[in-house]
This record gives sequence, C-alpha cells and structure tokens, in this order.
Amino acid sequence: MADAGVHLATAQDLAEIIRIHRETWRLAYAQLLPQDVLDTLDTEEAWAGIVQQGAVLKATEGSFTVGFVVASKAPDDEVAKADGSLPEDAATTALISVLVEPRWGRRGHGTRLVAEATERLGGAGATRGIAWIPEADKASRNFYERLGWSGDGTVRTLDAGGRPLREIRMTGPLAVRLDS
Repeated sequence: MADAGVHLATAQDLAEIIRIHRETWRLAYAQLLPQDVLDTLDTEEAWAGIVQQGAVLKATEGSFTVGFVVASKAPDDEVAKADGSLPEDAATTALISVLVEPRWGRRGHGTRLVAEATERLGGAGATRGIAWIPEADKASRNFYERLGWSGDGTVRTLDAGGRPLREIRMTGPLAVRLDS
C-alpha cells in the first residue's frame, strides 16, 4: 500500500469529499434510497461549512483522497434517548460519520479516520461517540462493531424522498486502537 494518512480537510478538498459522498452512497444505498434523493445529496455550500468548522478529516493513500470522517459534538436531538430525554453524558458525546470509497476499503482507512477523530474529540473533552447507520447497512454495522461499538437500541425512521429509511444508533468508546 502506498503511503496512507489522515489529514484535516480544507476547502481544496471539497470536490473530492462531495464526489466520494455521492458515488459511495449511490453504490451502497441504491436499494435503500430513491434515485432523486441520491441525485441531490449535500451541496458544496453545506460541505464548505462543515469543513470550515474543522469537523472533517480526510484519508489519503498516496496522492488520492479515499475517504473522510465528520466528527463533532453531537447535537442534543442526535444523542437523546428514545423518550426525548438527554443522557447524563450528552454534553460530552460526539457524533461520528465515516465513509471510505469501496474500492479503497479493507485497507485500514476507516479505522485510521475514526482513531484520529476520536483522539481529537477525546482531547476536546468528549467521552463517547455515536453514529447513525441504516439498519440494513450490515457493512457499516460490522465496521463499528469491530471498533468495540454496539447498537444502543435507539432507532429512528427518516423520510428519504417518500421512502422510510430506518436507522440504528451505534455507540462506543473514544479509544480506537490501530493494529500494528
């Protein structure tokens, strides 16, 4: 494998982040989401704000950007219990979303991204992480489980262009180990 790394994303990375997001979702979620939803994924303006906040890390292999993670403090509505109440650690819970292009998968990029993100979040006072994934996305579930995370029993159903999309919330420690 060529030199692999994790770096803070900048405005110069926007086009690649958007491309990876759109292409990967179109491939992975074609059976779960309507085509019009896949065709209108987040705009450059939305991504620019997230990148500007310093919440996006990118994975590289050689000169290629191969994936990214968005990691920041979890909004209250993302961390709330099923009854709407907030857990005691709501203020120190982080929301993490990782995506690696399938052709670059199984090479450690996702784990490196989450490890770097959790180290940064832990340094800023976060104590645990959460991630929302489609219930039918077994690959993502397996990924988070390998990191020591598990489903916490909370589910939500989103309106994905008129089609319900059921998601489960994964949660786990911010201590991701990289195997040598």
